[in-house]
Amino acid sequence: MLVNNAGVMPISALDDLRVEDWEDMIDVNIKGVLYGIAAALPVFRTQGFGHFVNIASIAGHKTVPTMSVYSGTKFAVRAISEGLRQEAGDTLRVTIISPGMVRTNFADGVTSQTVKTQLEKSRDAFAMPAEAIARAIAFAIEQPPDVDVNEVVVRPTAQK
Repeated sequence: MLVNNAGVMPISALDDLRVEDWEDMIDVNIKGVLYGIAAALPVFRTQGFGHFVNIASIAGHKTVPTMSVYSGTKFAVRAISEGLRQEAGDTLRVTIISPGMVRTNFADGVTSQTVKTQLEKSRDAFAMPAEAIARAIAFAIEQPPDVDVNEVVVRPTAQK
């Protein structure tokens, strides 16, 4: 099994033109998933089984102001995962986990102080514990070998 969970989220308004932040998100959030696939796929093919769990985000389902680039990277994770699932055949499984706001230090990487403050306020008000995502991953991998949980969306009940 491979869990592709690397990600960065230095979100900001497009007008801020934080091109280096955009490049970081593309490099980590998209290319990181691809590099993980490149490392694991030959091993999975050789052993005849394997399970990719790629972490996307609810931002990969819907975007909001300041999250355009981040959302684009998470939409890409979903597209790559679906393509991999279709190419995988009947011996490899592919699951996308799309978390909502999780109680982590993700806001530390946000370069816009205004956006960072808003995210921290929301996180402190209603974010779910990281264990919720671990349980979603466990659910997907505990299924029988002929069952593929394709996507799980997990979010706090208070998140809009």
